[in-house]
Amino acid sequence: MVVTTELADELPAEAVEAVKARAAVLLLAFRHGNQLAFDSELDRLLAEHAEREVTTLLVWVAAEAVRKAYAPEVGDRVLRGLVRRAPADTSAVVIDEESVDAALLLESVADGDVGTVRALVASTPDTTYLLGGLLQAVAMMLPLLPEGEAEEIVAELRRRHSGRTEPRAAQLPEARYSCSG
Repeated sequence: MVVTTELADELPAEAVEAVKARAAVLLLAFRHGNQLAFDSELDRLLAEHAEREVTTLLVWVAAEAVRKAYAPEVGDRVLRGLVRRAPADTSAVVIDEESVDAALLLESVADGDVGTVRALVASTPDTTYLLGGLLQAVAMMLPLLPEGEAEEIVAELRRRHSGRTEPRAAQLPEARYSCSG
């Protein structure tokens, strides 16, 4: 059994665990391209002046990863290569918008393929781009709807989400009545 003593300037064990959790949030957000989660956690860390603790832990995680993945001389070459290729602006996380398939989502919803929809959402680390693609698809379809259809859809969505239980006919826009005779 190893006995350690806590030095006066060391973080208590509980604080180290909290810092590890925060570092994990940053790493996951960065790895999955979730800029919102990354910025949010970074803002909290900056507000609490916990930059040094988290930076130290992130460096430790990186050093452990390099140590486990590479022989010592290879690890140093990899790190030197990273230093040479480091981007000038490191404030943004790398996102993979191209891997998000909003078209497949639309087709799966139209086909009633619940399994594919669930798998697509589960495999998309940051659904912001999936929902953005879906919103873009809907915007592209709106001009193709016959006059009055978009208003009817909006009225139906409002009815469903407002909790009102009025008859459906009362919710239809006037333009719809004139078309039906």
